[in-house]
Amino acid sequence: MDSVDRKIIDALRLDGRATYAELGRQVGLSASAVHERVGKLEAAGVIVGYHAVVDPEAVGLGVTALIGIHPTDTADDEDVAAALGRLGEVESCYAVAGDDAFVVKVRVATVDELERTLGRLRRIDGVARTRTTVVLSTRFEGRPNISGG
Repeated sequence: MDSVDRKIIDALRLDGRATYAELGRQVGLSASAVHERVGKLEAAGVIVGYHAVVDPEAVGLGVTALIGIHPTDTADDEDVAAALGRLGEVESCYAVAGDDAFVVKVRVATVDELERTLGRLRRIDGVARTRTTVVLSTRFEGRPNISGG
């Protein structure tokens, strides 16, 4: 992957619906050359999909929380992760170093729903306790720095 590929990826992250001609103008290549590069990035697994970005508040999910999951001594991480994956409120799950085995991002409509979700999390076999941080605002998210700068 070279600097042109990185520019193409950056452009697609800003507008996943951009045409190859538009991308070509941005990176200084022909539409066919961009098409070929995007195809190679997809085949290599660098670009894994295209999706709509939805404003959580606009769909009624006004409360976001980051929840640390501290395991029991006998917990099986794969079983806990599978159980976390079955909860629709869990948007993301990260295996982490430290006292917690996982940190999950949860989106729900209300604080009352967050409380119910925490109850469901605590009842998962292998979860000893949770630590919750409620997000007050999101300054930015979902933007890996692939350009190196």
